[in-house]
Amino acid sequence: AELLDLIDMTSSVKIWIQLNIPRIEDGNNFGVGIQEEAVNELGRAEDSAFTILQAMTKYFISRAKLVSKALKYPHIKDYTRSIIELDEKQFINVSLCAVDLRNNASILYDLIHKNLEKIKQPRTTHHLSTML
Repeated sequence: AELLDLIDMTSSVKIWIQLNIPRIEDGNNFGVGIQEEAVNELGRAEDSAFTILQAMTKYFISRAKLVSKALKYPHIKDYTRSIIELDEKQFINVSLCAVDLRNNASILYDLIHKNLEKIKQPRTTHHLSTML
């Protein structure tokens, strides 16, 4: 459920930033570059979360097949051992995914927190007044 919440939140923030990107003009595009970088980072975090969801689905399918075979052939201990090894592998995988999610969250927080004003308003009104 938390992973789906993460995907929903990153998607919402990504759309909000994309809607705040102004039309293309010559010059004064530094803030727009920051917005695009934030959108790219949000997209990477979103992709990472989707990849984790897919990996979890594959794990449960693989585990179900192994459990089915272990129940069908209880005298073959390799099936039971393969379930244990798959679970251990998944534990390591989930631990690495948790670190990856933490890192993505930290990077996104840092990027958005440090550049919030440029994300909200990528171009200053000062630029417009100097042109007049």
